[in-house]
Amino acid sequence: MWPEGRAAQRKTRAGEANAERILDAALNVFAAYGFRGARIDGIAAAAGLSKPNLLYYFRTKEDLYTAVLARTLDMWLEPLRELDGAQDPETALRAYIAAKLAYSRSHPAASRLFALEMLQGAPHLNATLTGPLLAMVEAKARAIQGWIDEGRLRAIDPKHLIFAIWATTQHYADFGTQIRALTGAGLEEESFYETTLANLQHILLEGVLPRDRAAQGS
Repeated sequence: MWPEGRAAQRKTRAGEANAERILDAALNVFAAYGFRGARIDGIAAAAGLSKPNLLYYFRTKEDLYTAVLARTLDMWLEPLRELDGAQDPETALRAYIAAKLAYSRSHPAASRLFALEMLQGAPHLNATLTGPLLAMVEAKARAIQGWIDEGRLRAIDPKHLIFAIWATTQHYADFGTQIRALTGAGLEEESFYETTLANLQHILLEGVLPRDRAAQGS
């Protein structure tokens, strides 16, 4: 590779790293203050960059907010993409619950930002909700319905099962302050995380597995 090529490659890597730094900083600021309350100069300071440098990567606050939401939704949906109707339903659902709770543990600010966007009517994500997200949920609901038709799960509404998993796992991120006030612990503590995961898997799977499978799992 020519020296100019190596320099360009280093520049590209540096640019990608700066963009990720900005997105990480913006996530925390937006999650704390919302879109209206967040300030570009505050995000730049949190990222360790100047305001002009930040605006080189994201021209407006709205561009930056949309990019943070898009990255959050992509990461949030990754475990759902892996839910496969060809798998054993108990194994697949147990893994999905674990992945969702792990995400709430590792990215609580992202979960809170997504919840805030939903509470505001999803002005920046509506097209995604009614497009790619809807298509994915429809596909995974069909996979779950396949398990039901085969007698491998009880007859429940597949979408409500997905919603229940989202609601329970994300609650520990979105209402982390309340969880700690009521239990004295949070997901960042290993023992509480393991106990939470075991309880959620038991509660959610007990409601959908055939009685013989649910008894074996308990």
